[in-house]
Amino acid sequence: MNQPLNTPPPRRPADANPAPHVPGTNPAPHVPGANSTPSIRCPAAAAKDPTPCEGPQDAATIIDRHGRESAGCIHHCARLLAGLEGARVHPFVPAPQALDIYSRARELPPFAWEIGR
Repeated sequence: MNQPLNTPPPRRPADANPAPHVPGTNPAPHVPGANSTPSIRCPAAAAKDPTPCEGPQDAATIIDRHGRESAGCIHHCARLLAGLEGARVHPFVPAPQALDIYSRARELPPFAWEIGR
């Protein structure tokens, strides 16, 4: 147990234990060349937002008006901040990162991915 706290748990390969086939159902078709592992995105990224993360996935934390927190990269925290009324950057986020998030959010409309930004 000499791993750092931020080390993700080890994952088994997708082919190690395939799910058993249930009679009467159609198994998912195998698409050759398709990547079976989805890209990992930060928790602040919206499901419909196609943009990739920028930097560490826990670079900042956004707090909404009800006190719920969401950690994420700088890019997605700015996009989240732009779309949440009454949200703010967590006070423990370093000042340069917080200023970067506020500056980016000021330039974005809410739900910027819906209009292609």
